[in-house]
Amino acid sequence: MTMHARATALRFGWGAAALLFLTGAAPATTLEVTLSQVRNDKGMIRLCVTTNPKSFPGCRKDPTAVTRSVPASQHVVRIEGLAPGTYAVSVIHDENGNGKLDTFAGMPREGFGFSRNPAMGFGPPRFSAAQFALPGDADRQQIRIRYLL
Repeated sequence: MTMHARATALRFGWGAAALLFLTGAAPATTLEVTLSQVRNDKGMIRLCVTTNPKSFPGCRKDPTAVTRSVPASQHVVRIEGLAPGTYAVSVIHDENGNGKLDTFAGMPREGFGFSRNPAMGFGPPRFSAAQFALPGDADRQQIRIRYLL
């Protein structure tokens, strides 16, 4: 191998290593969310996964939140490519498919749930009550859907 060929190979090797570093080749993991006690197959299940306590539970102002909408008949949702970290999940059963949680006098008329199934008081739980650590390997959350009306 000529001196020029060796230098090119060395530069390529360092370039490839730098590319992996710069593209964020951090380990990714999968979160599997299983829903229980969904009362019917009407409408959609709307799921939000966030690391931002200020955006929980709605995820509206979190550009890094992961959201999914699946048919209400689908009770297992897999989300791949998440970086290890601390997350919380919120779920609504949007039975009429209008894209939001309907309420009456401040009480949800549709189903809802949160990771770790925290005890409910007035209003949604805090991020800290629903948070869980997502390690570098797969994790599962079982979320019980609740209905108040």
